[in-house]
Amino acid sequence: MNFKQNAFDLIEFIETATSPFHVVEKSAATLKEKNFTKLDMKQPWSLTKGENYYVIPYPSTLFAFTVGNDTEESSDFRIIATHTDHPCLMIKPQADMTSNGYRKINTEIYGGPILNTWLDRPLSIAGRVAIASDSIFEPEMRFIDIKKPLLTIPNLAIHMNRDVNKGVDLNRQIDMIPIIGLVNDTLNKDNYFMNFLAKELHVEVDSILDFELYIYNTEKGQLIGAEEEFISSPRLDNLTSTYAALRAITDTNRTTGINVIALFDNEEVGSKTKQGADSTLMTMLLEKIYEGLGFTHARCLEAMMRSMHLSVDVAHAIHPNHAEKSDPTTFAKLNEGIVIKINNNQKYATDAKAVATLQQLCKTHDIKYQKYVNRSDIAGGGTLGSLVSSQIPMLTADLGIPMLAMHSARELMGVKDQTYMNQLLYAFFIA
Repeated sequence: MNFKQNAFDLIEFIETATSPFHVVEKSAATLKEKNFTKLDMKQPWSLTKGENYYVIPYPSTLFAFTVGNDTEESSDFRIIATHTDHPCLMIKPQADMTSNGYRKINTEIYGGPILNTWLDRPLSIAGRVAIASDSIFEPEMRFIDIKKPLLTIPNLAIHMNRDVNKGVDLNRQIDMIPIIGLVNDTLNKDNYFMNFLAKELHVEVDSILDFELYIYNTEKGQLIGAEEEFISSPRLDNLTSTYAALRAITDTNRTTGINVIALFDNEEVGSKTKQGADSTLMTMLLEKIYEGLGFTHARCLEAMMRSMHLSVDVAHAIHPNHAEKSDPTTFAKLNEGIVIKINNNQKYATDAKAVATLQQLCKTHDIKYQKYVNRSDIAGGGTLGSLVSSQIPMLTADLGIPMLAMHSARELMGVKDQTYMNQLLYAFFIA
């Protein structure tokens, strides 16, 4: 198995997937290269067995699916769901701030990042900008990625904060404001940021109506460790899963049944959005697929009950310096395989049948796996599984790649685990 090549492929994907919009844009380009046909959720579908399709209901969410040649009304769905967003900073509408000769950008926190890891990093900006058009209800939506270090958030020197190594409670409005430059003859005008944005987009500043702009870490991922056994990179959560899902849907073609990947946005803020997993989007998709094949709505509902959904997000690995934060018996290790996540309070949707199914799948295809539960006195996090399965009551399993420094500006995973995840999702789609 070419563990390192798979790791390098992941790193290359992450480097250009800098915002949820760019994750979808890059994924769509891959699907188009693989001869997937683009559909529109606002139009009726006429689908053909043996063909492959994708749809972008919103610019930060994407679905792709394949229809087997022998698919019938009695067939099932195999679904893999991931998310496109990551914890970070976002730029506020009135972005310009100045202080003692520094030009700053006003931000708010998106999701739950480890704030101190964003300090002293080379940061850039990616997202989308709304530009005035002739149609009131269809402004021009333009993607942008500055693709160079533009911002940084400097730490306060230890000489000015002697207690810094005891831990500092960072104020989100004071301490997490990046600088973009110095106020001088060229940076001294009002509305600096909007002028900067207009120049980058080659439009008039008055034509910019609004924006959704993410601040991201520009540092490139790399292999580290004495034997290069780790991947250190931004945005591993959850582009490891998104990349594996994209590979699985483009590398497989099940003879009977429908394979689906769902790349949702807004998991890091609860998924309760039109483009998030806690919406009716997935239900709409499955119903449109069955209708597009000429099958009935009732058969679609029955197919859902026969189907299985994998919610693929990252998992916590046991920490080398804080083993006490993990469960004493059921914990995950780096490079020991995919993690089946279990929580009896249903933060993870996995049940015994789903666990057994994954175990048999892994054993059949010789894929390493391990089980994980939270320590009983630590709440842990949630993900997509329970949300999707509450909308579509099918067998569901939560799983992911084990990692350290989750929600840091730079996270850490085992180099082998991406290959194990690629193998599992491939096996899930062909079984």
